[in-house]
Amino acid sequence: MSFNDPIAEFLNKLKNAKESKHRYIDISLSKIKQKIIEILKAHGFIENFLVNKEAKKMRIFLKYNQKRNAVIHDIKRSSSPGLRKYTGYRKIPKVANGMGIVILSTSMGIIDGETAKKEKLGGELLCQVW
Repeated sequence: MSFNDPIAEFLNKLKNAKESKHRYIDISLSKIKQKIIEILKAHGFIENFLVNKEAKKMRIFLKYNQKRNAVIHDIKRSSSPGLRKYTGYRKIPKVANGMGIVILSTSMGIIDGETAKKEKLGGELLCQVW
């Protein structure tokens, strides 16, 4: 089965696992997904992740608080293959009044919105997490 948008599939699996309160999820490995996960880990949205290069899989451990509520409240895909959304560094959106992050694909690679503003880089809006 082929997917037109592997990033949307990955984000949807993450959202479904969060809603079902799973401890971890396994996804197929790609450099883009791995970089998005690294950003989510750096901002404290996930607990950890493991990469298995032989099996081309990645295991993501979700993060929950003491009441077993997920740290990720919601995650949305901004751009899609049919409708790409680009922004300049001055117009990078705030997510949940600064409580969330936006992830962009720029000429420097995949970075979060704060870093893009500091580096004065615009790019394609990949997703929003809060």
